[in-house]
Amino acid sequence: MRTVPPSASAGEAAGLRGRALLEVEGLEAGYGMGRVLFGVSLCVRRGEVVALLGRNGAGKSTTLKAIMGIVPPTAGRVVLDGRDVSRLPSHRIAAAGVGYVPQDRRIFPDLTVRENLEVGRRGTARGDTPWGVLRVLALFPALGPLIHRRGESLSGGEQQMLAIARTLMGNPTLLLLDEPSEGLAPMVVQDLAAQVLELKKEGVTIVLSEQNLRFTTSVSDRAYVLEKGRIGYEGDLRGAAGDVSVLGRFLRI
Repeated sequence: MRTVPPSASAGEAAGLRGRALLEVEGLEAGYGMGRVLFGVSLCVRRGEVVALLGRNGAGKSTTLKAIMGIVPPTAGRVVLDGRDVSRLPSHRIAAAGVGYVPQDRRIFPDLTVRENLEVGRRGTARGDTPWGVLRVLALFPALGPLIHRRGESLSGGEQQMLAIARTLMGNPTLLLLDEPSEGLAPMVVQDLAAQVLELKKEGVTIVLSEQNLRFTTSVSDRAYVLEKGRIGYEGDLRGAAGDVSVLGRFLRI
C-alpha cells in the first residue's frame, strides 16, 4: 500500500456528510526553542471521526493543543467553519465551538460528578439541542449512580467518561479527544468506542489522538499518521490495517 491521500470514494462519502468544519494548513508549533510540528495539514468534515495516530513523541497531542490554542502555532493556519482561529486564545476557541478533553482528563477531584458537569455548562446559540445533565447521563449511564460522588473517588474509566461528559456540556461542534483509551481496561475501551459512535450519530465531529489501533479502527472514518511531526500517511485506516509495511513504518506494530 502506498502512502497516498484518501481515495475518491472515501472523499465523496465524507463530502456527503457536509463541508469541512476544520482545516489545518501548514501548522508548525513547539515548546520553547524546540519545534514539534513541521507543516501539518489536515481536513475534518462535519460528522466525521478522524484519528491522529503515531508513536510516542510523534506530535499527536501537540497537534490537538495547537488547534485548541494551548500551544500557539508559530506558522500555518487553523480554520474552524471558515473562520481563522489560529491566533485566538484557547477560551475564545472554546467559545467558537471546540471542546478539548486532555490526556490527563483534569476533572476536579474535590467536586462531585454533578458539580464537574455544571462547571462545563455553556449555552448554544446555534439552535441545536443543548447538552444537559440528563442528556450526558443517557450517553454515559454509568455516571448516573455516581452523580453525588467526588471526582477523586472515580475509577480511570469513570473519570474519562466524566471528562468527556463535562466537555459536552459546553455544546461543542468539534470535540478533540487526546488518548481517550489510555490506561483503560479492554471492556471499558469497548464501551468508550460505542459512546464515540453514538456521539457521531448525534452529529458531533471528533478528532482523536490515539495509539490503540483496534479502538481507532472501530470508530474512525479516516486517519492521519504522524511521524516526527509530519503527516506520513492519510487515508482509510481499515484499508491500511492489514498492511504490515504501513503500520510497521509509522506505528512500530
